[in-house]
Amino acid sequence: GGKDRVVGYGAWGLFDAPGAQNEDRSLLREHGKQLLQSAGAAIKRGLAKGAPPEVDVASFPAALREQRATFITFKKNDALRGCIGSITAHRALIDDVVANAYAAAFKDPRFPPLQEDELDSLTLSISLLGKPEEMTFENETGFIDQIRPGADGLIIEDQGRRAVFLPQVWEDLPTKPQFLTHLKQKAGLAADHWSPSFKAWRFTATSLYPTKN
Repeated sequence: GGKDRVVGYGAWGLFDAPGAQNEDRSLLREHGKQLLQSAGAAIKRGLAKGAPPEVDVASFPAALREQRATFITFKKNDALRGCIGSITAHRALIDDVVANAYAAAFKDPRFPPLQEDELDSLTLSISLLGKPEEMTFENETGFIDQIRPGADGLIIEDQGRRAVFLPQVWEDLPTKPQFLTHLKQKAGLAADHWSPSFKAWRFTATSLYPTKN
């Protein structure tokens, strides 16, 4: 028939940049050992000198000179012992890993500085973050519906307070209510807090973990 009698249907899908996480997995497979060694060197330098090592960025492979954001997480006997990181990329990947490893070991305000006798029971992981994506929603229900358990890291911000959880936190807080309640409390907000000014970003992360230091 004529075009006025035709019914058409369309479907659209929105996806992360193709291959982004696969590229990060390849990067960690190729350079993970060097990153772990550099993180370990930051700890040993901190114990010996009370300061992180200087990083000669130009001496590292091109992939490690790219600006990337990372988190370093330490666990002692499977319990959190320190976690510090960068939400957005602002320095070379190798520099970020070294700086965050030192900070997670000695500057995390939740824990005392790391001591040498803890090294044997310590594991560390490196998380390579994707670019945060600002989420859009009209209310809390719309926000919660968009969250992907097990996949999304979240950054929330409201009333001058901010907090972040890596995707791996879903392993300990597997439901959306648990995850969001603890994230809000980490930000210093009430567990049931909501306001029109509430903002959130989500991101993916590719992790290299765990390994003995």
